[in-house]
Amino acid sequence: METITIVLLLLLAVIVSGIASRMIPIPLPVPLFQIALGGLIGMVSGWKVELDPQIFFLLFLPPLLFLDGWRIPREELFKDGKTVVELALGLVILTVVGMGLFIHWMIPAMPLAVAFALAAVVSPTDPIAVSAIAQRVPIPKRMLHILEGESLLNDASGLVCLRFAIAAALTGTFSVYDAALNFLWVAFGGIAIGVGFTWAVARAKNWFSQRYGEDGGAQILVSLLIPFGSYLAAEHLHCSGILAAVAAGLTMGFVEVRGQIEANTRMRRNSVWDVIQFTLNGVIFVLLGEQLPAILANAADTVRLTGHHEPWWLGIYVLAISLGLAGLRFAWVWLSFQLTLFRAGERRKSPNWRIVGAMSFSGVRGAITLAGVLTIPLVMNDGSAFPARDLAIFLAMGVIITSLFVASIGLPWLLRGLEMPDEHGHTPEEDAARIAAAEAAIAAVERAQHSMADGRGDADLYVTSAARIMDLYRQRIEHLENDDDDHRDELLLMKAVERDLRLAALKAERTEIFRRVRRRELGSEAARKIVTELDLMEARYTA
Repeated sequence: METITIVLLLLLAVIVSGIASRMIPIPLPVPLFQIALGGLIGMVSGWKVELDPQIFFLLFLPPLLFLDGWRIPREELFKDGKTVVELALGLVILTVVGMGLFIHWMIPAMPLAVAFALAAVVSPTDPIAVSAIAQRVPIPKRMLHILEGESLLNDASGLVCLRFAIAAALTGTFSVYDAALNFLWVAFGGIAIGVGFTWAVARAKNWFSQRYGEDGGAQILVSLLIPFGSYLAAEHLHCSGILAAVAAGLTMGFVEVRGQIEANTRMRRNSVWDVIQFTLNGVIFVLLGEQLPAILANAADTVRLTGHHEPWWLGIYVLAISLGLAGLRFAWVWLSFQLTLFRAGERRKSPNWRIVGAMSFSGVRGAITLAGVLTIPLVMNDGSAFPARDLAIFLAMGVIITSLFVASIGLPWLLRGLEMPDEHGHTPEEDAARIAAAEAAIAAVERAQHSMADGRGDADLYVTSAARIMDLYRQRIEHLENDDDDHRDELLLMKAVERDLRLAALKAERTEIFRRVRRRELGSEAARKIVTELDLMEARYTA
């Protein structure tokens, strides 16, 4: 009963933190409110959640990494693939080595392997925290796509490095040769399992759906089980479950391109995954805050591991690590931009310092860092306590909170009024696709009209209805084909005006439906059906 109460309290805290973030006019990210609320719960209630590290890893990381891989724009990822790889792999390796040595030099009492583990766990960035910070200052699309791709890959690379560092701490030995071979097996084996598992499940699911019909609930449940299945299969074969979950998400994106599920199922599934993402990220930050009081209470004991007695030394260490991470990221981003300009033949051009600064401030640590640091084992292989575990957790939590505070102040300031290079988007390809889709729709309506009206006495009704639908598609084609540069701005303005008018009309329709329900002029079942239709139409114009 106590476990159920704790779970419900965590969920309630996630809801309350979202409400509080909207009530306060200061543009602070939601994770900060969740941490503060979790700390309040920890001080007032006195209970402390203790999860086995492996269970914590299994519960939180597979679905989050899977969803990131599933929803990331693959075209944008490949477009800026070199930049993403430079940030996600090169920067992670530099962070693990550089910050690991720096932390060990700064805190000699922390073993080198544990210092590398701490450096590995603070290397991944969290795009969800960045989006929360910049929700009032829109991030340029290309920058956001680079950050998403970086986060997707550096989650995997950073946590794989964490795995090797913990293994070195447990065994007391580390071989570069053995680690390299093991890394190849762990990495490529995990990717292969994630791809193969997802592809096999998708093929089997589609085969059953085509022959026996589609069950929307089962489709949603299968998508929820895929990340856990790929993760457990990879871990059973001593491969990277993290990379398996990421690969499963990317594969899911390619599988879904075939469009073999019903639209209603797809919308319901997206809603379910939105709730899961919101809940898991929120619970992780609430758990972070909930554990802060106990960690702060032991700060006096923790700081003694470093050879000092004053707790404020822990703050100095957090600040030093945060500054080191920021400096490394700034230097690497600048170098990455220089390489990009060099490859583009613009050797004399210098990177925009505001863009470099914005990319550097975007390196916010969040849920993945917390999930990773909490997986550090409690004991060594001989049963003794894992060295400096509490210190590593404290420093990682301090880095998370510091990066959130700094980014919440600096990132909006840097992004405000920032002029990014022109982003042409995919307007020609999108217009061509819309024209082709409209032409296919016209042909389908014509075929359906003849088939439905064949041999019926009221054939004129089908002809009239089909003509109305086809006229709408022909108007769309005409607008798209005649859309040149001179009329594009006018067309975009017209679309925006039409969108606002349609949204106003839908809002009025929904208000009238609810009014009739309150007056008992309309039944609840009929009202639910009409409101669902209106919601779907509104989703079309707000997507």
